[in-house]
Amino acid sequence: MFLGSHPLKLDDKGRLFLPAKFREAMAGGVVVTRGQEHCLYVFPKDEFFRNAERWQSAPLSNKEARDHLRVFLSGASDEIPDRQGRITIPAALRSYASLERDCVVNGALNRLEIWALQPYLDYIADREPEFADRSQEVLPGLF
Repeated sequence: MFLGSHPLKLDDKGRLFLPAKFREAMAGGVVVTRGQEHCLYVFPKDEFFRNAERWQSAPLSNKEARDHLRVFLSGASDEIPDRQGRITIPAALRSYASLERDCVVNGALNRLEIWALQPYLDYIADREPEFADRSQEVLPGLF
């Protein structure tokens, strides 16, 4: 399980150090792809392939499912962390997420999310008041 926020820096070659506490779980390889809200999702390879089995059950007749999977998967890149725990973020994905230098890596249960620092800070600042004041369940039975 991946939890917490970790400020990091992208190097000049488009590489990012994975937070040390996540490296063992990601040592076998990762898949980096477009995520919602213009962040990137980073799945351990085995988790990505478990999800892929479920995605294959999406009906081909559903245009919305086809469109979503096409965008999601067309940007996917499988990466192997180097000995120092760095992964390379392909240029197209850096562009999608507006990644330049300062980034935030968030644990999101079964995946990591990589955000450009300022869009992440803006996102959290915009949503924290609503989160703090919520009086209804968002995830029924859980909160």
